[in-house]
Amino acid sequence: MKNMLSGTAINFSASSAASATDAALGDLPTWKLQDLYPSATSTAFTGDMEKAGRQAIAFEEKWKGKLADAATKEGAEGIGQALKEYEALDEIIGRLGSFAGLTYFSDTSNPVNGKLYGDAQAKITEFSSHLLFFALELNRIDDAIIDACMAHDPDAGHYRPWLIDLRKDKPYQLEDKLEQLFLEKSMTSAAAFNRLFDETMAELRFDVDGEKLPLEVTLNMLQEKDPEVRRKGAMALAKTFKENLRVFTLITNTLAKDKDISDRWRNFEDIADSRHLANRVERDVVDALAAAVKQAYPRLSHRYYKMKAKWLGMDQMNFWDRNAPLPETSNAVIPWNEARDTVLSAYSNFAPEMAAIAKRFFDEQWIDAPVRPGKAPGAFAHPTVPSAHPYVLVNYLGKPRDVMTLAHELGHGVHQVLAGAQGALMCQTPLTLAETASVFGEMLTFRALLDNTKDKRERKAMLAQKVEDMINTVVRQIAFYEFERKVHTARKAGELTSDDIGELWLSVQSESLGPAIKISEGYETYWAYIPHFIHSPFYVYAYAFGDCLVNSLYAVYQKADSGFQEKYFELLKAGGTKHHSELLKPFGLDATDPSFWSKGLSMIEGLIDELEALDKSA
Repeated sequence: MKNMLSGTAINFSASSAASATDAALGDLPTWKLQDLYPSATSTAFTGDMEKAGRQAIAFEEKWKGKLADAATKEGAEGIGQALKEYEALDEIIGRLGSFAGLTYFSDTSNPVNGKLYGDAQAKITEFSSHLLFFALELNRIDDAIIDACMAHDPDAGHYRPWLIDLRKDKPYQLEDKLEQLFLEKSMTSAAAFNRLFDETMAELRFDVDGEKLPLEVTLNMLQEKDPEVRRKGAMALAKTFKENLRVFTLITNTLAKDKDISDRWRNFEDIADSRHLANRVERDVVDALAAAVKQAYPRLSHRYYKMKAKWLGMDQMNFWDRNAPLPETSNAVIPWNEARDTVLSAYSNFAPEMAAIAKRFFDEQWIDAPVRPGKAPGAFAHPTVPSAHPYVLVNYLGKPRDVMTLAHELGHGVHQVLAGAQGALMCQTPLTLAETASVFGEMLTFRALLDNTKDKRERKAMLAQKVEDMINTVVRQIAFYEFERKVHTARKAGELTSDDIGELWLSVQSESLGPAIKISEGYETYWAYIPHFIHSPFYVYAYAFGDCLVNSLYAVYQKADSGFQEKYFELLKAGGTKHHSELLKPFGLDATDPSFWSKGLSMIEGLIDELEALDKSA
């Protein structure tokens, strides 16, 4: 996620790749950040930092207060020229921030990385303060003048999607001095508490039988076959989260209040409206999605977990059994090379061009795969800038879910490569559609594996895992969204205690998981480790949006005679130049149609039906 990383920090040595070898997993790759800069102390990095500073000041001196006049001109004095210069600066700053961010997330516990993170963020904020006027001043120009400018100036016309998109921010735009204050204060408010969360989480260790484990390894215990191992992992997580709740509660309260202040000054009506605006999606579309998913809880998660409890020989599962493997699931660790070949083969069967792009991530060291102390947990794909290439971070432990995560993040990577041709200003896809390629990549990989599986027991295990992944992507993420809504709403009335937040967490979890899962002591702390609540409030609905959208998209693909791949690639190449309604129209899909979400959810229900049929025939 680019907005999690921009302005971040330092240098990760490729020599540590040799130490990241495990007998079962094989050689796990680490990324080669030298494609961005040789190091944080290189003349290339320091030179670009100085260059960006000089050019930001020069840009402000050249264009500030003159854009209205420039809108009536063409060529070197026109808005189109200003946009080209602005985009070139955005490219340099984006490259600096990407290098700093990716190296910081390679090891957030390294104090040298932390310093670079802070220094780079401060510099980028300083540069941005000189560029802030540009969007604000453009939005003060009459729409008719800008429309005429785009029509007569080819350079300005090129940026039409960006300029039209910019207008949507107009109602929430503040006076210039206030905007500058908000920007500069972000360093000591939201950005500071984001960093506190990341570094605190990276330092946490979870005691399991005397062994101090990092977060990813401990979370992975919840997918082990042995119920006692799952219980120990769950209790270790709960204990350490509880010991650190004071910090996480402070972070949550501070960021919720910070957002409330910003929303109030900008006159956003709803607590999630700023996210909807950033995603370029209408509030009623998201409301319809959330309502459809909540209405489907009994048919999806409640029903599935009841079936799973029976398969595990339980009347009711403990909360740590939610992602437990079925008895039919193989214990074998999936080597890295096998995971790579599985994903590339699935991509190739859909479109060789897609596999060719994904293969570059492996061949050219664009992936960081090993689990290690200090490394950021989870997984992400960061687009960097169009003049470079994306990078993928995973924490690979050889589980089937890790293969699906790899397929997911490579989907993002392919999307980012294809959208890069739109340039730095227009390549970024709104988050709602940014999950399309990733979830589609997962689906391709799953379907390829399922088609090659003839054994009923193996097929049941695979179907069950896919259903769980889809429930985690759709049901769980909408429950997260509802939790955030409750937290941010309650925060308006005053500061929340850890117990207050825990109660809100349990209320949405019990509703979404259903009666087949026993929510016992300890689970009330599990809200604390979810990074999306910290880095990107209300981001989580994008996963459910993407999954339901892809379910509908995949159904179109299954019925299509020809031409689907070409239309799909056009969707990805569009980046941020088109609204979701325009991108989905060639496939006959419309997210504003109330029945759209029901169609997407019906695919999950169909997989549960297939599981039930397999169970009865066994």
